[in-house]
Amino acid sequence: MKKIVTVAFLILVFHFSIFNSLQAQTLTLDSCLVLAQRNNADILISRLDVERAQAVRNQAFTKFFPQIKLGALGYVAARPMISFGLEDVHSNDMRDLLMAIYEVFSKETDVNDRLELMKRGYSASVVTVQPVFAGGRIVNGNRLASLGEEAAELKAQVAMRDVLENVESTFYLVVGLEEKEATVAVALRLIDSLDRVVSTALANGLVTRSDALQIELKRNEVNAMRQQLISGIRLSRRLLCNQIGIEYSDNLNFVQVESATSPLPVFSNTETGDFLRPEKRLLQINIESQELFKKMTIGETLPQLAILGIGYYGNAVRNYAAANAVVGFSLSIPLTDWWETTHKIREHNIRIEQARAMQKDYSEKMSLEEEKAYSDMIDAWMLIKSDSAALGIARENYRLANINYAAGNATISEVLQAYALLLQAENAITDRRVSYLVARRRLSDLRSQR
Repeated sequence: MKKIVTVAFLILVFHFSIFNSLQAQTLTLDSCLVLAQRNNADILISRLDVERAQAVRNQAFTKFFPQIKLGALGYVAARPMISFGLEDVHSNDMRDLLMAIYEVFSKETDVNDRLELMKRGYSASVVTVQPVFAGGRIVNGNRLASLGEEAAELKAQVAMRDVLENVESTFYLVVGLEEKEATVAVALRLIDSLDRVVSTALANGLVTRSDALQIELKRNEVNAMRQQLISGIRLSRRLLCNQIGIEYSDNLNFVQVESATSPLPVFSNTETGDFLRPEKRLLQINIESQELFKKMTIGETLPQLAILGIGYYGNAVRNYAAANAVVGFSLSIPLTDWWETTHKIREHNIRIEQARAMQKDYSEKMSLEEEKAYSDMIDAWMLIKSDSAALGIARENYRLANINYAAGNATISEVLQAYALLLQAENAITDRRVSYLVARRRLSDLRSQR
C-alpha cells in the first residue's frame, strides 16, 4: 500500500507540474519592458561597451606612473670577446717596458700577460622610466579615455531607449493583430449564423441559391483574412520574444492593461527648454575628442623628457660580480616632424568643423522630430474620433440591413456589404489606437529628454 500511495502521489505531482507548465504566461507591456532591460542583446552589448571603455580609461591612467622593467642576461662565449696581451702593443718601447715590468712582478703574483674579458657572465637589471613631459599626450590621452567612457554610457542610454521603443511598438502590434483576429472570429460566427438563416429560407424556397453562394464566398474571404492575421501574430510574437530575450512559446499571452474603451490622454504642445538628449551630448563629445586629437598631434612635435633609473648587478663585463646604479634623463626634440604635423592639424581642423556642423544640424532636427511626434499623435487622436463615428454609422447600417433583409426589402448582398464595412471600421479603429499609443510613447520619450 505504501508503494501504491507513493506512486500515486508522484503521478499527481507530475500531472500538476505539467498542468502548470501548460498554463499561459501573461505578460503586460511593463513586464516586457523589464525583461528587455534584463535580456535584450543590444542592451547587453552596450553595457559591455561601457565596461570596455572603463578598462581603456584605467589603462590610460597607468601612463602617469613610472614604467618599471626587469631584465636578466647570461652568456658563455667560445673565446673571450675582449682579449688584449703585451704582444698587441704596437710601440716597441712601450712593449719592452711592459714586458720588463711583467717579468719582475709575474713571479710574485698570478698576473697573466693577457687581459681576457666577457667569456662568460650574467647580469640582472631594473630599469625605471618616469615621464616628465610628453607633449601633453598623457594628459590628453586620459581626457580622451574619459570622454570615451562617457560616450559609451550615452550610447548605452540610446540603445536602451531605442530597444524599449521597439518593444512597445511590437507589443502594440501583437495586441492590435490579436484584436483584429478576435474581430474576424466574431465575423465568422455572424456569417455562420446568417448562413443558417439563409439555409432555412432556401429550404423553404424563399431565397435563391445565389444568396448561399455569396455567404460562402464571404466566409472564404474572411477565413483568408484570419489566416493572414494568425501568421502575422505568430511572427510578431516571435519578434517580441526576441526583443525581450525570452524563448518563444505558444502559451505566452500578451495583455494590454488599457482596455479597448479606456480614455486616451492627449499631451499639450507646450514649448520648454533645451534638449538634453544623449545624441546631442555625443556630438559635443565628438567635437571635444577631435580637439584633443589635435592637441596630441601637436604634442608629437614637442620635446619629450623622462627621468631614467637603472639598477644593475652581475659580471657580464668584468670577471667578477658587482652592483651599480645609474640615474639620468632622456630628452628628445623632434626637428623634422612639423611639415607632416601641419597637414595633420589641418585635417583635425576640418574634422572639428564637420562635427560642429553636425551638432547644429541635429539640434534643428530634434525640434522638428518632437513637432512631428506631436503631430502624429494628434493626427491619430483625431482619426480615432473620426473612425469612432464611422464605426457607429457602420453598426447602424448593418443593423438596418438585417432588419430590411428580414422584411424582404434588402438582399443578402447588401447585408454582406454592410458587414464588410463594419469589419473594416472595427479594424481601422484598432489601427488608429495602436498608432496613437506608439506616437504618444515616442513624444513622451522626447519630452523626458528636455
